[in-house]
Amino acid sequence: MAELQTRHFSLNNPAGEDQGDVPTLLRRLAGTLEEMGAIEIRDVVFHNDMDDDGDSWPFMTVYYDEAAPA
Repeated sequence: MAELQTRHFSLNNPAGEDQGDVPTLLRRLAGTLEEMGAIEIRDVVFHNDMDDDGDSWPFMTVYYDEAAPA
């Protein structure tokens, strides 16, 4: 049995006027996942952080494993 190593990445919108736009963040995440190809998602976590000005700056963290070869 092959040993899996869970990986992760975080994604947010670029700093600026639309940094707090959650629908845009979700679309960016969907596009990134499609580009990654075959992966096995373990968890997706939504975080809401603040920038230096106190404005909302949400981000998502995805935990995943590379897909096992068929």
